[in-house]
Amino acid sequence: MNKKRIALVCGGFSKENVISVRSAEVIERYIPKQQYDVYKIVIDADRWYYTTSQGQVQVIDKNDFSLPGSVHFDLAFIIIHGNPGENGLLQGYFDMLHIPYTSCNTCISAITFNKAYCNAILAHAGIRVSDSIHLIQEEPYDISTISDRIGFPCFVKPNAGGSSIGMSKVKQKEDLQAAIDKAFVEDKEVLIEKYVKGKELSCGLMRIHGQIKVFPLTQIVPKTEYFDYEAKYNGASNEITPAPVPEDLSKKIGEISTSVYRILNCFGVVRCDYIVEEQTENIYFLEINTTPGQSEQSIVPQQVRYMGWSMEKFYVELIEMSLKRK
Repeated sequence: MNKKRIALVCGGFSKENVISVRSAEVIERYIPKQQYDVYKIVIDADRWYYTTSQGQVQVIDKNDFSLPGSVHFDLAFIIIHGNPGENGLLQGYFDMLHIPYTSCNTCISAITFNKAYCNAILAHAGIRVSDSIHLIQEEPYDISTISDRIGFPCFVKPNAGGSSIGMSKVKQKEDLQAAIDKAFVEDKEVLIEKYVKGKELSCGLMRIHGQIKVFPLTQIVPKTEYFDYEAKYNGASNEITPAPVPEDLSKKIGEISTSVYRILNCFGVVRCDYIVEEQTENIYFLEINTTPGQSEQSIVPQQVRYMGWSMEKFYVELIEMSLKRK
């Protein structure tokens, strides 16, 4: 049997690199070794490298994404959160080398990583999103105008980023400038969003054999004030799968998520996050994650296991589907 070589690409240049490596370690355990040769490739600012089972570090040749000994890859399994794996940069690189990969294409990765642009596209297509203001570092803005339009509380976050890094919940005008400054440390663009009080729900989905498969919903109940880094990765939240919500609401969110997947022409597994407003039950799209976390505690693996799939089956489906892109 001629086994396919899979480059499990993790790390990255953002503060989410630790989470990425953690996800890659889990994926590596579940990909069946009798079918695939898996190489965990770590990308950092200084080098791209693979560590052999004997502890030898081998550096990737970026000219053709190969390892010493003419080791070339049939597929890149991208599990980088943030730059350069979620914003289209790696996808463009692999496109030029004709190496298929597991995530959305270059254009869609770039669009979905930019929260303001993604929201604008979806709002134009009829998806409900929270009112927001998009700031660009070089452009002037007025705190009073923002306060009057968005109100309080509000969320201030880097426009391109994840894991709630650089994000703040602002309750009064006096704290708004400090929150904007904090977000600008992480990105040159900032998004300020109107607060919507309600249930936070998350929906994973992927296209399998031409059909979009919607996963069971997860309700996120943070122990902190909102779903921040502590809640996401250090156990400061309760994540309930399946979400204890009425069947019609679950179906509606599945339909919206399917529309989002199609509108954006997504590929592979993605996760859409929503707020269901407390009083009106209006469903607000929050964001889409095109490389969702894959640690044992992450939301998508929870949903996959509840469906009755093994993680091995899930990753084999994703790999085989992605290999056909070439």
